[in-house]
Amino acid sequence: MGISKYRVIIADDEPLARDLLSSILEEFDQIEIIASCKNGREAIDACTKYSPDMIFLDIQMPGVNGFEVVKALQPEDMPLIIFVTAFDKFAADAFDLHAVDYILKPINADRVNRAIDRAVVRLTSPATKEYKLPLIGAIDQISRRITEDISAKQHQRSTKADNSRRKLFVKDSGVVKVIPFDDIDWVDAAGDYMCVHAKGETHIIRITLGELMDKLDETLFVRIHRSTIVNIERVISIAALPKGGSLLELTSGTSLKVSRNYRESVRSFFQ
Repeated sequence: MGISKYRVIIADDEPLARDLLSSILEEFDQIEIIASCKNGREAIDACTKYSPDMIFLDIQMPGVNGFEVVKALQPEDMPLIIFVTAFDKFAADAFDLHAVDYILKPINADRVNRAIDRAVVRLTSPATKEYKLPLIGAIDQISRRITEDISAKQHQRSTKADNSRRKLFVKDSGVVKVIPFDDIDWVDAAGDYMCVHAKGETHIIRITLGELMDKLDETLFVRIHRSTIVNIERVISIAALPKGGSLLELTSGTSLKVSRNYRESVRSFFQ
């Protein structure tokens, strides 16, 4: 007799995230993936059609988000929900408070394994229905806390941007040059110096990469390598590389490699 399997749906608008989660779940003998959905509407339809045991549900999806998917499902037909989220520890604390299963991005096998272990315990418990019924009330509170946190962070970022931090001052042969952040395309490290590429010119600054990141606007610049920073407004395309990492193409025609360690931080700007 074969192993009794739990029927699982994956819902995430990012193809790479769906593929990664699928590849991890396929390693579990007790899991059978019955649908892979690219948006909330597909997730609702799949849940209605297939009656899965559990769903790995991304929260941030265009149109119908993960919370709205849960609200659209009938409580008696609702699978066990495992939220997949790029939110930080603040959101994790909110999920923990309500005993809601979740996986924080970037996704890895250990996190998925822990989520499945918790899910199986719930599914085999007589109290499963007691967990599902209060879920909608819980996600309302979680959503409100996350929204408040995002608003607070956006306010902090806009305040920083409005302070006289919109320009970089570069001393060159006794002359101080003022470079607006908006003019900077990308920056790379050269020993103890930084090469700031702006409007077709390269300016040399004696400063560490960390010190430079503190000066730059964090809503505009992202680190893509241990020695490279890029202005995200200059990025016109991002392509995955066969061995991990990504390749960015800038408006200037420059191509920059994103190392695997920084891939998730770059993708977060394009969600």
